[in-house]
Amino acid sequence: MKPEKLPTPAAARGIERVLVIDDDLGICECVQLLLETKGLECVVTNTVAQGVARLLGEQFDLVVTDLKLPDGSGLEIVATVKAHEAELPVILMTSFSSVENAIDALRIGAIDYIIKPFHNDDFCFAVERALKERRTRKENLLLKRTLKKMGNRRSIIGDSDGIRKMQTVIQRIAATSANVLIQGESGTGKELVAQALHYGGLRADHAFVPVNCGAIPAELLESELFGHVKGAFTGAVQANDGLIREAAGGTLFLDEISEMPLAIQVKLLRVIQERQVRPLGATQAYTTDTRFIAASNRNLKSEVERGAFRADLYYRLNVITIQVPPLRERGSDIAVLAQHFLETHSRKIGQPPPRMREDFLQLLMRYDWPGNVRELENLIERAVIMADSAVLTTLDFTDTLLLPSNDAPVATPRVAAQPLWLERPLSIEEYIKEFILQHQDTHNETELAAMLGIGRKALWMRRRLWGIHKGHAAEAGQFVDGRADG
Repeated sequence: MKPEKLPTPAAARGIERVLVIDDDLGICECVQLLLETKGLECVVTNTVAQGVARLLGEQFDLVVTDLKLPDGSGLEIVATVKAHEAELPVILMTSFSSVENAIDALRIGAIDYIIKPFHNDDFCFAVERALKERRTRKENLLLKRTLKKMGNRRSIIGDSDGIRKMQTVIQRIAATSANVLIQGESGTGKELVAQALHYGGLRADHAFVPVNCGAIPAELLESELFGHVKGAFTGAVQANDGLIREAAGGTLFLDEISEMPLAIQVKLLRVIQERQVRPLGATQAYTTDTRFIAASNRNLKSEVERGAFRADLYYRLNVITIQVPPLRERGSDIAVLAQHFLETHSRKIGQPPPRMREDFLQLLMRYDWPGNVRELENLIERAVIMADSAVLTTLDFTDTLLLPSNDAPVATPRVAAQPLWLERPLSIEEYIKEFILQHQDTHNETELAAMLGIGRKALWMRRRLWGIHKGHAAEAGQFVDGRADG
């Protein structure tokens, strides 16, 4: 049976909810009629216990409670609200004889009080004022979060052909609500693409909510995504809205979605198809308006073929696919990215950015970058912190940029010659240096570069850097080759 809809949260469809707590059925009927006439959704309870249960299990925009209730005081309701959701406004209803108690309620957090019997216009004015203040607070909070995210958000940097093509697709689809699948290797910047889609579209004023499906244990992921009611499972001491509801009106970014268990994939598919979410332990569902952007460093089509990912969910997510190019295919962007990271991380530690010498920049250009942009940023951050001078050279960081090189023969073994006989441990760069010294007189440059797994340019740069030329092989014997003199 299809679940009956729960009232959709204000963020999803704009209807605000009011909880009314009063044991006077006549007052409840009157208040409910007034609120519904104003286009508000009204939930009525008659005791402190009932009111607290609804408060802890559901979302409201305003609470209206009587001071005197059969099982306690409205002050208990105020205290519960302040402990559970401090920004939720409470209006107290009281008689003339209890005005002092109403003032006490204001001191502990109520926003207003109304003396019974009240005039309908006075009641509606108090409600509208409270809701207006609630909306203002929520808008300010959302604005602060948005500005913070945009302040921390990095733009997509680069002008290579692959990046230009990707930017064209982003601009074309950002203003739509179509689901998007972003594919690319780890470290290529898939979340930056998702942010560009969100902040460049009509949902920019709402939340962008990222979730790494591989970083959350499978037993917790379902609750994190869909939410749960109080008592849904052991440890669920209070209700959780879930990330889909948090992203209502905005975008939910599902990073590494290939790591999502098949059982949760089924439930996510239902949400995408029906725009309905049923939290764990709930008997009813609510409607949501959320854009779904998914990303994976695996080929999802291949995952479908081997039965690790649901085909129906794949086709729901794959309305539009964006392929993020790896850094090794963005050679013209490397220098620009490196300079950007130099300035960013230098600013963080309050010092001028060091300058990249040409040999260092050439080394960056020649490296394969298996970790992509993330690896480049990490290396530059290390360079900023560890550099001994205001100029970065290959002497500082060649130990970090290991082989292979872009212009090296891919199928050639890293070292094809006999291993070196060592009398002491050597660093990677020392080993390469001594390998060159030992074999350069018996192999030409092309062979020597292939044996090391580097390009001829990289070999030439190292020989020039170390001052190595033909005839230096004997100098290595004193500590490299155990069979040499000394």
